[in-house]
Amino acid sequence: MSDLFRRDPRAEWIARNRLHPLHGTVNPAGEQAEVRGPSGLLRKNPHKVGFIGPNGIKRIDRLKGNATVSMVGRRGAAAQEVQLPLHQVEQPDFYIMVVPDMVGGRLTSQDKDILGQAHQLVKQYEGEGAVVAVVMGSCKEEHFDTAGVDRLILLQDEQYEGFCPEQKLAALEAIEAGYQPKHWLFPDSVNGGTDLGCRLSARLGERAATQVWQINGDTSVSRAAGSSVDISRTTPRLLILMEECADPIDETRHEATELSLTAVPVIAAQLQDQGEVAVDPNAIPLAEAEFILSAGNGIRNWDQFHETAATLGATEGASRVAVDDGFMPRFRQVGATGTWVTARVYLAVGISGAIQHMQGIGQCDKVIAINTDAGCDMVKRAALSVIADSEEVLGALQQLAQEYREQQAQGEEQHAA
Repeated sequence: MSDLFRRDPRAEWIARNRLHPLHGTVNPAGEQAEVRGPSGLLRKNPHKVGFIGPNGIKRIDRLKGNATVSMVGRRGAAAQEVQLPLHQVEQPDFYIMVVPDMVGGRLTSQDKDILGQAHQLVKQYEGEGAVVAVVMGSCKEEHFDTAGVDRLILLQDEQYEGFCPEQKLAALEAIEAGYQPKHWLFPDSVNGGTDLGCRLSARLGERAATQVWQINGDTSVSRAAGSSVDISRTTPRLLILMEECADPIDETRHEATELSLTAVPVIAAQLQDQGEVAVDPNAIPLAEAEFILSAGNGIRNWDQFHETAATLGATEGASRVAVDDGFMPRFRQVGATGTWVTARVYLAVGISGAIQHMQGIGQCDKVIAINTDAGCDMVKRAALSVIADSEEVLGALQQLAQEYREQQAQGEEQHAA
């Protein structure tokens, strides 16, 4: 037999044609639904639509995580929210502690990735393990159960507000003494996770692994030298993890039962938090902005758009059409041909959603669309859509924001009196 590799054009054509009856049985050599690229990021194959979940159910998420929201279809039938199966751990044999960043009082996408990684670690050991989220400070999160939290330690006292690493470290030491977790997991981020993880590592005298993106029970792989080199070592107790280290939990509900904690001593802070410094939102680079108000060719009153952005405290962005027409500078352009953004809230006004723009906002947590076209791609992508004239909606937003600030000012005056 010849060793020459012979192509099968028909099999390749069937593999490209998702509607062919034999498409599911053909898998060209090397084709995978998901691979990890050289940078450590997961790359999905767009031709492999759908995947088989742990429950054996084929899932296709075309709505970017918004499929659970009740929506009215073309035939007028409302989609019902799926009740996920409940995962219970009655008597945990060990604990894995996750200390999320909780930016804005809510779990970030990196926090959810780390919770998913914690559950993968639980499976590496014998016995029943519980994933515990340690939340310190203000908390607005309402979905710890679907994020994979089996147990919850919630510390919301006044001394945990703002920048207080000494007080938070004292709480972590109390948790270490009371529960003796098998692993501590922190996000590798500028929002406090790296700093707190390093402080706990020094206090416990254990060497932490940083910039970790792959883990199993025996080995952890970390990025180094500007993400150009991988370093493997035995998995330590303290892990500081990168984004997309694992898939978040999306097919089960968890108990999120609150755990008690013995009294934590109040630590006299050596560093005083003087509060946040007011900055011009437009001085923040688009790639780093958390709240972006973006304009498209649906905007007619540009003075009102700029006033609304200033009132809401949002960084201004724009579509390519608005930039090409000269209404916004080039460095404000959002999209694959402009700036890729990772905002927690992206408010798109009058943007229909060209493919390059949709690629640029792919990592945004919440997308809100204001548009008169209910069938445009931006409305389909958005978690919340307002089908109305942009000028009327922006005017209402300004009025509501001003009323809210007046109420806040009155409340502060009454509290001071």
